[in-house]
Amino acid sequence: MKRRRRTMAVTITDVARAAGVSTSTVSYALSGKRSISPKTRQRIDDAINALGFIVNAGARALATSQTMVIGLLTQFHADEFAPAMLEYILPVSDTARELGYDILLVTEMDSVAALRRVTSSGMVDGVVLLDVVHDDPRLQTLREASQPGALVGLPKRTEGLDVFDLDFGESARMLVDHLHARGHREIIVVSPPTHVFERGGAYGWRFRDAAQERAARYGLQMHSYYGEARQPEIGRSINAILDARPSATAMIVHNDATIAALPSVLTARGVSVPDDLSVVSLYAQDFGRAFSLPYTAVESSPDQLGRSAVRQLVRRITSPDLAGPAVTRFVAPEITDRGSTR
Repeated sequence: MKRRRRTMAVTITDVARAAGVSTSTVSYALSGKRSISPKTRQRIDDAINALGFIVNAGARALATSQTMVIGLLTQFHADEFAPAMLEYILPVSDTARELGYDILLVTEMDSVAALRRVTSSGMVDGVVLLDVVHDDPRLQTLREASQPGALVGLPKRTEGLDVFDLDFGESARMLVDHLHARGHREIIVVSPPTHVFERGGAYGWRFRDAAQERAARYGLQMHSYYGEARQPEIGRSINAILDARPSATAMIVHNDATIAALPSVLTARGVSVPDDLSVVSLYAQDFGRAFSLPYTAVESSPDQLGRSAVRQLVRRITSPDLAGPAVTRFVAPEITDRGSTR
């Protein structure tokens, strides 16, 4: 009869013995309370990986006053286009993991109460806010919290908070410039759905207003419409717009759900791009690949925004005296010409 071997938990002493250092040195390396030479730290990391040592989260929190957890607050609205939202969640999660942090994803509809709960209870070391709106009700609570916060999205008031966003105004101007340079004089703009504007999604009007101002400067005709978020409404909307504006030669689509569905809608209508209609948009390259989108577009940069927000947040967590004053940073738009304009 085989004797069942007893599995023993790996301890910090085991790690120290395997790395050839004292247990206190391993403790300092894990807590960050003292600097450890790169060579010694590498030996400790190698021993941890070889032995499968897992740091006890409770013990680490007691030793360092840190949970090594970042709160990620967002909301999944019923009318949200989920693939676009995931483009922002994944880089936050990936970057946090690379820096040694776990993510606590909070999606409660009462976001103010949720934010107050996770910060006042000390569940997280810092917070990243997504789905930021113009008059965001969470910001005062975040300013009052003892933990730092970072925003992906531009609110009306940014003081005291690190903010990262795409320059939506310049993105719109860049696309209008692109079409104007190719001789287009009548352009359709398809914006996010009305509910985005009603909720305070400032990125929607920042883009639309900048496009209209640029078109007016050039003397172009521009027709602005709210887009839809679901099929078959998207198809009906696009067909109605094109029926109403038969002389328009170009379309700017600032609507993730609409641009994802547009190839099939135009194919069903018998519209060829760019021969019959030029199309430009704004979306991430990964998003474009996922939906096989062939359109000239400005990169929306969710990966860069998420990574920048987390890195800045971790700087404030680990070195609050060195992180400096709050920053508001815009990603400069870049356009990729995929030949969808004539």
